Amino acid sequence: MALRPLDNALPTITTARTKKQAKVAVSIQNQSDLAVNDENRAPMPPANGEAIIDYVSSDNLKSLPDPETKIQSLVEGLESKDWLKVCDSLNNARRFALYHSSLLLPNLEKIMLVLVKAMKNPRSALCKTSIMASSDIFKAFGDKLLEFTNSDAFDQMLLQLLLKASQDKKFVCEEADRALNKMVEFMTPLPLLHKLRAYASHANPRVRAKAAISISLCASKMGLQGMKEFGLVSLIQMAADLLNDRLPDAREAARSIVTSIYEAFTENEENEEQKQESWQDFCQSNLQAIHAQAIVKLISSW
Repeated sequence: MALRPLDNALPTITTARTKKQAKVAVSIQNQSDLAVNDENRAPMPPANGEAIIDYVSSDNLKSLPDPETKIQSLVEGLESKDWLKVCDSLNNARRFALYHSSLLLPNLEKIMLVLVKAMKNPRSALCKTSIMASSDIFKAFGDKLLEFTNSDAFDQMLLQLLLKASQDKKFVCEEADRALNKMVEFMTPLPLLHKLRAYASHANPRVRAKAAISISLCASKMGLQGMKEFGLVSLIQMAADLLNDRLPDAREAARSIVTSIYEAFTENEENEEQKQESWQDFCQSNLQAIHAQAIVKLISSW
């Protein structure tokens, strides 16, 4: 099977292993009959006629020559039934995002839906490449992901990233964690908090924990006014619920949220005693007694 990728297109088809790039070997002979590479099993052994999938970091991606012409074939490549061609096109989408984002913007919603579909794919290479692409799209577009696309497209991508970050498969989990961190880094906290709040009560405890971590990172970037716009009471109630979560990651994130709220809430209070008193009044007025007591104790134990 021969592929004709774009100039410098990625992933690279090669038989050499370099020190700087991680690779997964996937046979290109009788693809439909082969078992899928799985992160919980040893990689398939090398053999003649293999394609090597390179996972290239964003820093090592290069701009595309003649991007105005190549954007025309990008969507076609993303919709291919050949998963190797989809991987190749996803990496070209990364390059468009980083270097030619204005050309990608009209197709951004389609790209996001392709990412969602690829994240659901059991093939390791396709799943990881799509997650890496989401990181670059967060970096390139930030809040434009909410301004120029259907809200449902973003919601689907966020859910898949939280699910992938919640897996036992370290190969996928770590990449999804990086993508979620990029999301928080390059998007405004307030609209992102509105998207994340539903997952703080998700039935899957691991999804709750991953959502709680992203929420805590958002809260750390907000001042009191932003928290009030979101709903200061809603935020402290969310943190109080997470303080009692079964997973330690969720509880730790909840403590971070409480700390951010306390620092913003008491920022203009100079007297330490006044800080504690106003904080206690706020907690007791808006939380169940047992939750208020736990949060007041948390802050006083600093």
